[in-house]
Amino acid sequence: MVKYGIILDLSHTGNKTANEDMDHMDKNHPGVPYIYTHSLPAGLYKNEKNKSPRACYLNITDTEAKRAAKSGGYVAPTFTEWMVDGIWPDNLSPKQAADMIDYYAKLVGADHVAIATDDMFDVSLVVDFAKKNASMYADGGYMIDAFNKGATDSAPLARILPAVTDELWKRGYSNKDLARIYGANKMRVYQQVWEGAPEGKWDKEYAQRVKLRKEFMDKYGTR
Repeated sequence: MVKYGIILDLSHTGNKTANEDMDHMDKNHPGVPYIYTHSLPAGLYKNEKNKSPRACYLNITDTEAKRAAKSGGYVAPTFTEWMVDGIWPDNLSPKQAADMIDYYAKLVGADHVAIATDDMFDVSLVVDFAKKNASMYADGGYMIDAFNKGATDSAPLARILPAVTDELWKRGYSNKDLARIYGANKMRVYQQVWEGAPEGKWDKEYAQRVKLRKEFMDKYGTR
């Protein structure tokens, strides 16, 4: 994978598999980042009063998040309600989404946080498939229970991102922080893995990229 510029994404892997993969990367490919593209922080819900005995399999530990960040990669929460342990049945709120981002940023630093892009405007097909194939999910019935309790919102970014931004501004995040979280951190990793760029190249070019983007928008943004 490293040879062909394929980024190791550890979302959808269990704790044992993820840590074995990270051990392999750290030993054989030091300096090559790996990522969690859509995983919630389990630590955020450890004291949740309605926490289930067995949380969503996509949620990750603080240690796993820190290892991804140490590699140079990033962790990205997904705003999919059935992964938010113990908080049902209301739709996921912008505050809850901001809580996920904020938790990771405080844990690993804003330079290693992103947001997932696995938006689903309608999860009915997922719910239908999961209920018909419940035995395929080795989660102790967690996901079906969540669906039955009303956790069927996918909180698409188009609906909540402006309000999430307002919430993060209230918490002291700067526009530069949000630019990194909303895209630049991903681009840094992509450049490093896909193009073989040395670590730090993206940061050195960042100001120039912002300038070019502004010039482009000024010239073509209204067309």
